Parts: sequence; structure tokens; C-alpha cells
Amino acid sequence: MTLRMRNWDRHGNGGLTFTELGFGTAPLGNLYRAIGDGDAAEILDLAWESGIRYFDTAPLYGYGLSETRLNRFLRGKDRDSSVLSTKVGRLLSATAPDDRDGLGKWFEVPARREIYDYGYDGVMRSLEFSLERLGVDRVDILFAHDLDIFNHGSQAVLDAKLNEFLDGGHKALVELREQKVIGAFGMGVNEWQPAEWLVDNGDPDIILLAGRYTLLEQEALDSFLPKCVDRGVGIVIGGPYNSGILATGPKEGAYYNYDPAPPEILERVGQIETLCRDHDVRLVDAAFQFPLLHPAIVSVVPGGQSAKEMSSNCNAASAVIPPALWVDLKDRGLMRTDTPTE
Repeated sequence: MTLRMRNWDRHGNGGLTFTELGFGTAPLGNLYRAIGDGDAAEILDLAWESGIRYFDTAPLYGYGLSETRLNRFLRGKDRDSSVLSTKVGRLLSATAPDDRDGLGKWFEVPARREIYDYGYDGVMRSLEFSLERLGVDRVDILFAHDLDIFNHGSQAVLDAKLNEFLDGGHKALVELREQKVIGAFGMGVNEWQPAEWLVDNGDPDIILLAGRYTLLEQEALDSFLPKCVDRGVGIVIGGPYNSGILATGPKEGAYYNYDPAPPEILERVGQIETLCRDHDVRLVDAAFQFPLLHPAIVSVVPGGQSAKEMSSNCNAASAVIPPALWVDLKDRGLMRTDTPTE
């Protein structure tokens, strides 16, 4: 399979070239269920054989497990043959197994506690640890991880973390970019508002935005995405299926934003799915292709915890969506009329 590519070149130095389908490695950190090393290797090999050349990870994903599994996979591959991103903002501290973080969320992972640190030294230490776990001498992108209300609980706490980052971690990332240790930096967040704040107050290159520009949500069109286009900031879209419902459809038990989908979301997705069927399009294909219609988007990164899910993502990445579907979605009030669809 030949996947389409997109180039981002904000600084005029050739930039980075992404496959439109990226690989998000949170599931390889045993998110929600444990998978063995052999299964993880099989999924990664299938991703490579399918043409995927963008891989995103983080220290949080399995408390280092995702990065160490990528180490084995990347060993022996030309470092210039793919784009690799990881994240900063958390340091991992060894602890007793019963005291570790992530119980009930991350399974069969190292016993670690998370320490938020968005300061200068914290970012530098985080990168050093990630390079060691990954077994590489550089990464292409560093994202400041989870600078959002979803993780920090209130606007007041988030504001303090944002200021900590701007005063410290942001300076470290600018230095690393200038020294060509990294090619780009930005944020990996669940909300577009703090990402817009960084675009206004800092100098980010690429934002990884999870779940906030999808077939179900287009509020980011109000101000954030236009600013990104104006300033050359690329967007990686994570969570294009809104935690699953845009892949599974409105079935009983479908998830939306990490929780069971409420009735109004189930109804809306049902209407979208019906229109997709009218155009002989899988819902999951439309959900994957939708973000790529926006000029700021450089890659879409769905999760994949099995070979079957990986194959489905590859099929979605190669799908061709008839333009009439987008027209009908707008006409039925199921998509904003100002959404780019060409």
C-alpha cells in the first residue's frame, strides 16, 4: 500500500514529511489491556509494511513501555526514513507496584509515578530519558504533553502550568530546535484553547490535537485553525474517532471522549452514518478523511491495538470520499458550512 504524504516546512529548510496516516503508540503501552511483546511487534511491523512513516509516542504511554517497544522496532532502520515524535512535561519516578500511577488504565507496566515538570531542566531531562528508552540519538518533534484542563482540573492550575512552560520548557525547546537536536516542537493536548494560547504567546511549530477537530466537533474553526494556517503551524490530529464512536457507529456501549456516548451524540452519529451509507462510504473512512480536508493538517493518528484495527486504519487512509457526502452533511446541519471540504 502506498500512503499519501504531506510536507510541513515552516522554516524553509525542507521541514518534515509525514504520512497522512500516522501511528499513535499509546495502545502499545498496554492502555486498557495488556498486549504481549510479540503482538506489539506484529502491529508495528504491519504499520511499516503498510507504508506508515510517522510514529508518535510519550513517556506516559505505559510509563516508558511504549518507547522501549519502539526501541526494538526502530533498531536497524535508517533514522531519516521516518518521523518520530515524543513528549515532555512528565518525569517518571520509580515506586512500589501498589503505589504506582495508572492502576486500572495501564496494565502490566513499570511501577512509576508521574511528576509534572514543564520547566527548562524538566524538559531537558525528559528528552534525555526518552532518547535512552527509544535507543535513538534524536527525535523529530517534542510535544509539551497534556497542558489542558482535562488533565490539570481547573483553569487556574492550567494557567500556572502554561506560565511555567513558557518561562522554562518553551525556552528549552527553542534552544533544542536552534541546535537542530529536534526539528520542531509544540503541544500534545485534548483542547484547542491552550494550543491557541501557545500560538499567540510562543513559537510552536506543530500541535497534536486530540479529538477536537472531527466529524463531530469543528469549534476549532472559529479562531485556532485559521491562526495556524496564517503562521505555518502544522496540526496532527489524534483521536479522529472521538474515542471510538466514529469507528464503531452508535452501537450500545459506544464511547465518546473516553466515556459512554450520551443519547444526543448517539443520535447525531446515527444521522451521519446514515448519510455515509447513502453514499456507499464507511463511517470510519469519512471520519479519518475529514480532518485531512483542512490545509493545516499534516497527519491523522488513530490508535491501533491489534492487526485488525491497523488494517482498518490503512483502508480508511486510502479511501476516496465522494464530495457529495460533505455537501449533504452541510445541508443537513451535520457539519459546519464553513468547514473546508475541497
